[in-house]
Amino acid sequence: MKRFFAVSLIILAIAVGSYLFYQYWVHRFDSLIARQAAVYRLDPDLVWSIINEETYFRPWKIGKDGEIGLMQITPAVGREWAAETGMRELERQMAQTPAILLREPERNIQIGCWYLEKIHEQYRDIADPEPRMVAAYNAGPSRATEWNKVEEGEKPLSGEEFINRIDIASTRAYVISIMDRYRKLKGRAQSSTTIQNSPTPDRARRPSR
Repeated sequence: MKRFFAVSLIILAIAVGSYLFYQYWVHRFDSLIARQAAVYRLDPDLVWSIINEETYFRPWKIGKDGEIGLMQITPAVGREWAAETGMRELERQMAQTPAILLREPERNIQIGCWYLEKIHEQYRDIADPEPRMVAAYNAGPSRATEWNKVEEGEKPLSGEEFINRIDIASTRAYVISIMDRYRKLKGRAQSSTTIQNSPTPDRARRPSR
């Protein structure tokens, strides 16, 4: 019996430790994500979902095509961002040693959010812009524009219709995965808001005056 109890405690400790480590791992950049998403008028849950898919919050990751850091920023996008800032020192650093800047979590998130905002501008007036933004982030804005085309006079594509237009299997899987995760996050947030705003039993029974 004592042995069973000891083994149960060990298993429980491992389970609790694993859960706490997971929570720490996936949320340790939340404040950086929230700050940069606010600057660039983006939903932090969407940014979080993209980082989860791109690198699972590993700032040291290097992609097969030279993408760097949490949001897998290419040096070319980094140089474009640096040029737009007008800060010569940043331009010099990005031209000479882009990996050093792009491995910094907040700088990487900043550039990723800047790039997402530029994409968002194209779809700001369209309902359900997120699948288009995610597709453009992965496959490039020109491909997303092509997939989003409709004949003159036709109504814009829904998000699902747009996803079905994506003819690159890896990009379609990427978009579906991120959108599923993003919608789950939004669903949890809405459920939490509903619970918080629900009247307590005492309030529900209290007669109005």
